[in-house]
Amino acid sequence: MLPAWHHSLLMKAARREPTRRIPVWLMRQAGRYLPEYRALRRQLDFLALCKDPQRCAEVAIRTVERLGVDAAILFSDLLLILEPMGLGLEFPGSGGPRLRNPIRSAFDVDRLRELPGMDGLEFVAEAVRRTRAGLPDHLPLIGFAGAPFTLAAYAVEGGPSRDYRLTKSLMYTDPGAWDALLGRLARSVARYLAAQIDAGAQAVQVFDSWVGCLGADDYRHYVLPHSRAVFQALQAFRMDVPAIHFATGNPALLPLLGEAGGSIIGVDWRSPLEDAWRAVGDSKGLQGNLDPAVLLASPAEIRRRVRQMIEPVRGRAGYIANLGHGVLPQTPVENVLAMVDAVHEFE
Repeated sequence: MLPAWHHSLLMKAARREPTRRIPVWLMRQAGRYLPEYRALRRQLDFLALCKDPQRCAEVAIRTVERLGVDAAILFSDLLLILEPMGLGLEFPGSGGPRLRNPIRSAFDVDRLRELPGMDGLEFVAEAVRRTRAGLPDHLPLIGFAGAPFTLAAYAVEGGPSRDYRLTKSLMYTDPGAWDALLGRLARSVARYLAAQIDAGAQAVQVFDSWVGCLGADDYRHYVLPHSRAVFQALQAFRMDVPAIHFATGNPALLPLLGEAGGSIIGVDWRSPLEDAWRAVGDSKGLQGNLDPAVLLASPAEIRRRVRQMIEPVRGRAGYIANLGHGVLPQTPVENVLAMVDAVHEFE
């Protein structure tokens, strides 16, 4: 007998099967907009929290219970994979994550250790196991990782960037080092996601949060082969696990994201859903794409915008409602609930 989560709304939509209503979950579902999360962060710094499997499980499970969403997502961070690969990771009080020894040359690429398994990341697998054990049987759990480009950009820039100058410089001036870097990351990401699946994740999402800084030609030449390698490896590992491929910042990349892989393409708010679906093709499902800033408006406006977003894809199999990026820290909890309710009430 198949487990209850196999028949869940999210898993059916991910398989592009009809559903009785649209499933919804949120990127940055457990975050600073929640008072209970802020209270927990006053006790633990972010990196310590990410390395505490029991606390990670509690955060993910309690958030699902509070919001009534149709899936849980692992509580973790994109950059944790870089630590056992040899990069010093820290989360200072402000300004975003920092890497103490960024990659700036072919020599630096050579010192980056390829991730052979979960050594140094066992706490992530344990968080998956504990979260899965604490969820209702009918709710799926989503694991995740950063895409090769986004991880490479963090590794090269050493932290957040406005122009990605250092990343693009390495990409253009030393394509051999660039390919070696992304190849090493792609193989590591595929193993990392496979380990999360083995630990109990029912679906995975690959976040390419920074790739919108590239034009289509550069994406095709410098990035697409490496992103494709991740999804091809996942297919070889687990043919039956849905993979969501999310990127933000440049609608011109949508056809190429579909070409790179993933059964579901996650899109940001810059393209209407019907345009995005034409771009990625009928063989893919779609996830998204309410502007997170809409959740700062009134509940009535949120409901109106949700209906406006969903109406063009009404009745189309393979759609998962979500934001076009993560929940903003300033968002009132009642506004998040208004969005979830509006999706659930859509007919």
